[in-house]
Amino acid sequence: MVQKYQSPIRVYKHPFELVMVAYEKRFPTCPQIPVFLGSEVLRESRSADGAVHVVERSCRLRVEAPRLLRKIAGVEHVVFVQRNVLNWKERTLFIEAHNETFASRVVVKENCSYRVHPENEDWTCFEQSASLDIRSFFGFESALEKIAMRQYTANVKRGKEVIEHYLNELISQGTSHIPRWTPALAREEDAPSQAGQREPDSLEVCGPSSAQDLAPESVSTDGDKLDADYIERCLGHLTPMQESCLVQLRRWLQETHKGKIPKDEHILRFLRARDFHLDRAREMLCQSLSWRKQHQVDLLLETWRPPALLEEFYAGGWHYQDIDGRPLYILRLGHMDTKGLMKAVGEEVLLRHILSVNEEGQKRCEGNTKQFGRGHLCRSSWTCLVDLEGLSLRHLWRPGVKALLRMIEVVEGNYPETLGRLLIVRAPRIFPVLWTLISPFINENTRQKFLIYSGSNYQGPGGLVDYLDKDVIPDFLGGECLCNVPEGGLVPKSLYLTEEDQENEDQLWQWRETYHSASVLRGAPHEVTVEILERESVITWDFDILRGDVVFSLYHAKQAGWALGANFSCVEAPLICREGESIQGSHVTRWPGIYLLQWQMHSPPAHVACSLPGVEDVLTALHSPGPRCKLLYYYEVLASEDFRGSMSSLESCTSRFSQLSAATSSSSAPSHSSSLVSSAHQDTAEKCGSLKSTI
Repeated sequence: MVQKYQSPIRVYKHPFELVMVAYEKRFPTCPQIPVFLGSEVLRESRSADGAVHVVERSCRLRVEAPRLLRKIAGVEHVVFVQRNVLNWKERTLFIEAHNETFASRVVVKENCSYRVHPENEDWTCFEQSASLDIRSFFGFESALEKIAMRQYTANVKRGKEVIEHYLNELISQGTSHIPRWTPALAREEDAPSQAGQREPDSLEVCGPSSAQDLAPESVSTDGDKLDADYIERCLGHLTPMQESCLVQLRRWLQETHKGKIPKDEHILRFLRARDFHLDRAREMLCQSLSWRKQHQVDLLLETWRPPALLEEFYAGGWHYQDIDGRPLYILRLGHMDTKGLMKAVGEEVLLRHILSVNEEGQKRCEGNTKQFGRGHLCRSSWTCLVDLEGLSLRHLWRPGVKALLRMIEVVEGNYPETLGRLLIVRAPRIFPVLWTLISPFINENTRQKFLIYSGSNYQGPGGLVDYLDKDVIPDFLGGECLCNVPEGGLVPKSLYLTEEDQENEDQLWQWRETYHSASVLRGAPHEVTVEILERESVITWDFDILRGDVVFSLYHAKQAGWALGANFSCVEAPLICREGESIQGSHVTRWPGIYLLQWQMHSPPAHVACSLPGVEDVLTALHSPGPRCKLLYYYEVLASEDFRGSMSSLESCTSRFSQLSAATSSSSAPSHSSSLVSSAHQDTAEKCGSLKSTI
C-alpha cells in the first residue's frame, strides 16, 4: 500500500530571497537535523542570465531503525538524490527527491516548493508532498512502513524549525534584507570563470519555463488551501500526519464532491472519529453527506417544529454552558415517559427531534467559536448532563431500547466527536442493564467521555462542581440555578396514536411487526411457548392490557409434549394485571426446557392459582359466548451473556413509572425473576451500585 503525505501551506513571514539564504545554510551539513549526515553536489548549472540555478545533491541520512533491521538490511545510512530548481526571476524553488538505497524494494518520492505568498509579496509559502511504496523488504514491510513514516513526519516538523533557526541567525547578524534578482547585462568577464567551474558536458541550463514544468500540480498556488497557521489558530494543534490527512481529505472533496464542501471543523471530526485513518474517515464522511442530502438535514432547523406534546413531555433542553465554555444540554431521562412518547408520536418524530438537538448543538458551538475564539476542542463540542432519577423497567421496554439503539447509530454516524462530555448522575441499580444494552453501539472514543455517578456521588469535589460552575448547577440537583427544562411525566394514554393512525403512518410498521395482539376468553387463556436451551437465559416481556383484567403466569416443563395440568411447575407468581396497565418484566431461567407465558382472564381471588386449564374448560370457553380480554404483547429471549453481569434485582427499582414493581412486591409467593444471578453477576451489580467512574 502506498502511504502519502501532504502538508498544509506553511508561511514564513520573511521575503523569498532571505528564506533562500536560510535554506542554503542547511548544506552541506545541518547539526539541527541529527539524522542528516551530510551532502555533496553532484551537478550544478545556471542559466545564461543567472535567473535559474539548478543543483543536484546526494544526501546521506542515518537509518533510525531497530538494530536487527539495520543488520538485516546491511546499511547504517541511506542515500537520497535531491534536485533543486531555483528561479530567482519567478521567485520559486522546486525540490524533487528520491531514494537511491534499496530503490528496487522501497520507493520514496518527495516534492517541495517555496514561492511568494499570493497576498503578500514579502512572505514566503512552503508546501510539501511525499509518497512511500514498500514493495518488499525481507518480510519487514509493515514495520519499515511505520518506522519510515514516523521518522519522516519528525523530520518535517524539524525542517520548519531549522529554517526559522537560520532566519533568526541571519537577522541577529544584521542580515534582514536580500536584494531581489534583476536582469543584468551579460558580463564577459563572468563567462570564463563560470566555464572553469565545471565541464561543458555537465552544464545543464534550465530556463524559467523548464523550471516551472518541474512544479507538481499538488503545489500550485491557489486561494483554497489550508495553511499551517490557520490550522493551529482555528482547528487546534495537529501532528504533521494529522495535518496531512486533513489536507488530503479536503482536497479529495474539492475534486469529487458535488455540492457544498463541509467546513474544516466538520471534516476534522470525521478524521478524529476514525483515528485519522484516511480511507475510513472518507467512507464515513461520504455516507454522512449522502444521508444529510437524502433527509434534507441542512434545512432541519428551519423546517422542524416539535409537536406540542413533545414540548410538554420531552424532558430535555439547553442550559447555559459548562466550565470549559461548551454548550450544556440537560436530559431528565428518568422523568421522561419514553414508552408513552413512542406510542404518542412515533419513532420517526422522536428521531427527528434528536437530530434537531444535534443540529442546534453544532450551531451553538459555532456561536461559542465567534464569542470566545477558535482553536480549542471545547469550542466544537457540547456537554450533556443526564439525570437518571426515576429510571425503571418502563425505560427498558425492548422496542424502546431498539429505537434508542437506532438513534445512537444515526448520531454516531453523522455527528462524530460533537459530544465533549456526558455526565450521568443519580444512576440507579437498574442502570447497568440499560448500559449493557447500549454500550456496544457506542464508539470507544465516545465511551471514554462518559462520567457516571450513582446516588449522591455527584455532589462535592470530583462531582459536578468539577465540570459546571456552581451558579449553573440545576436546582433539582442541589444547585441554585432555576432550570427551565420540562419535567416530563406520564403521557396520557388518550394521546396515544390509535390503530387507525398507526395504519396511516408508514414509519410505524415496526409496531405491527413487533407486537402481537391476543384475545383471552374465560377458560381459554392465551399461551406462548418458549424453548430454552441454556440455563440462565433471560426471558423478557412487555404487554399492555387493552380490555378487561388478566392474570399473567410463567410455567416450566423439562421437555415438550406435556399434558395439560401435568409435568409443569409455576416459576413466576401469578400477577393480576388491570385494564389499561403496561407491564414489563424478565425472568432468569434456572433450567433449560419449555417455558410457557400464559394470560388468563381474572377470576375471583379464591380461584387464582398456579394451574393450567383442562381440555373441557377450553372447549367450553370456545363454544360459549362471554366476555373477553384483549392485550398487545411482546417477548424476547436473551442469552445471559448478553447482560454480561449487569443484571440486578429489577423489582427493587421502584418509581412512579414502574407498575410491575409495586405489584410484584405485594405478592406473597416466592419468585426468582431477574434476581437469580451468578456471584460474578452480583459483584458487577454491586460495583455499579456505587459507580462513580469514567467508562
